[in-house]
Amino acid sequence: MHPKTFRPHRDDVLLAVVSVLAGLLLWSLGVYSTNNRHFFPAWAALVPLLAIGPMELLRRTAPNLTLAVGTVAVVADQFTVGNLATVLVFTDLMYAAVVYGKPAMARRLPIHTGLITVVVTVVAVAWLRTPQSLMIGVITGIVCFGPALTGATLRNHREAAEAARLRAEQTALLAEMDRTQAVAAERARMARELHDMVANHLSAIAIHSTAALSIDSPATSREALGVIRENSVQGLAEMRRLIGLLREAGAGQEAAPVPSLDGLEALLERARANGTASGLDFVLEDARRSGPPLPAPVELAAYRIVQESLTNALKHAAAGTVLVGVARRDGLLTVAVESPYGDRPGPRAPGSGAGLVGMRERTELLGGRFTAGPSGSVWQVRAELPAEEGEVAR
Repeated sequence: MHPKTFRPHRDDVLLAVVSVLAGLLLWSLGVYSTNNRHFFPAWAALVPLLAIGPMELLRRTAPNLTLAVGTVAVVADQFTVGNLATVLVFTDLMYAAVVYGKPAMARRLPIHTGLITVVVTVVAVAWLRTPQSLMIGVITGIVCFGPALTGATLRNHREAAEAARLRAEQTALLAEMDRTQAVAAERARMARELHDMVANHLSAIAIHSTAALSIDSPATSREALGVIRENSVQGLAEMRRLIGLLREAGAGQEAAPVPSLDGLEALLERARANGTASGLDFVLEDARRSGPPLPAPVELAAYRIVQESLTNALKHAAAGTVLVGVARRDGLLTVAVESPYGDRPGPRAPGSGAGLVGMRERTELLGGRFTAGPSGSVWQVRAELPAEEGEVAR
């Protein structure tokens, strides 16, 4: 593998060329910055210039080296006739060292150059004791402290902008994650709602259509067709309600009331009509005590749990009594459904297990507890939901 070829930035090449050419032009015209001192011949001013000029090529990649060479060059320039281009190149190297150097250098240089400016000013005033001596401190500040402070300001703005950009990207990423989670949660919620609304009616349709096909009796077929029609109409009505909820706001449709525990008796009446052929009876024991209204999510969850439990009883329960119990005490709403457990003769609808999963999800989303399984000769479904607004999980 070949080593990476160093290629200076195009702007740095331009700065190096212009700086050296400008310095040569000033020297050729006899424009010197310190012509009152003659320690060396005039051509000696070109040595610091030719040393510091090429440093512009490394101002981004090696700021430590360029600043060290530039400092030596600008000090050496003071012992010659002087070249203004050498001083200007040094100011740019000081600026670049702060902008492109390591963070520690960027923090130290403005402080050090500021102290140097103060010290030079104090020494010049104490030594020369003339008002013009203040100009030495001003020039020192312009040459070293000014570029360092300008570079630090620019670097701080760049870092702040980069931090703002990263925060914006993180915020966008978090927003996208929240949106994805919200979409997934809404899909799961709508899946539970669709299953709970439609499964009851479709189960009854499946059971009675199987009975009509298996029992060759006009009366039985007529009764089964009546139940099938009733459940089909009710299922279509619930589907229309769900579609209305899914439509965009402002479409001119008002959402139907959300089911609540006040509709349990009507729910059991439909279950009795659908379960007669299977030898099932349904009994409601409502032991709720008077109190403040239940939170709407709790009412809906309790209603759907009872509805799904009745659907499962129609599918799987043996002949007997299905007991639905609802109680409210100690800040909890308890919903319990017990159905005869065992084999039964006659047709039954297939099940996928999605109903139990949906009931458990509804309960846990509200911060409650859910259990389901055989208990002796009965299959028991039990859900404990928070009955107070402040206790419902958000």
